[in-house]
Amino acid sequence: MSQSSEVLLPRFARAERWVHRTLGILVGVLLVTGAFMFFPDLGSLIGNRQIVTTVHEVAGWLIPVPLLLALGSRAFRADAGRLNRFRPSDWDWLRSRDRRSGRIRVGKFNAGQKLNASWTLGALIVMFGTGMVMFWSSLFPDSLRTGATFVHDWMALAMAVIVLGHIWMAYNDSTARAGMRTGSVPESWAEREHAEWADEVRSR
Repeated sequence: MSQSSEVLLPRFARAERWVHRTLGILVGVLLVTGAFMFFPDLGSLIGNRQIVTTVHEVAGWLIPVPLLLALGSRAFRADAGRLNRFRPSDWDWLRSRDRRSGRIRVGKFNAGQKLNASWTLGALIVMFGTGMVMFWSSLFPDSLRTGATFVHDWMALAMAVIVLGHIWMAYNDSTARAGMRTGSVPESWAEREHAEWADEVRSR
């Protein structure tokens, strides 16, 4: 059976796709503008540092907005609960060398996706908090401002590495990308990558 005629399973609701796309754009803007602000040679290409700083600050303030709006979606809340639950099968998946073979029955999200989601949310909270300290620097002592700047800069570097890894993983799985873009995935892919979730969808 060709993929075009294969049964499709609904994977992501519109709100989930919207928040993923919006956060991706905002994080991308933050990383690029942050790089221009941190590296003088890059900053010289723009000329007007204030424009870059303003764009960076606006994008930073907007980070919580899509997440808060998405809480109104039942599908988003349900998936947030799934991402927050680590089960014994997740440990088996992490230890397995053939984790992508389908031998281990996986729910809607595998252990790697759960860890990535937890790390990303924690990193965004830390970046938002340290960014506020830097934005209102006159309200805080020098030691706190220095510490916030140090954490903010190194966390940004870590986020850049994680984001590049996330993009690389998505690049190597066109079906997963299509699922986030369209909201649906072929049944055969779901049975191989997320068999437990595929059974759950079919049972509904």
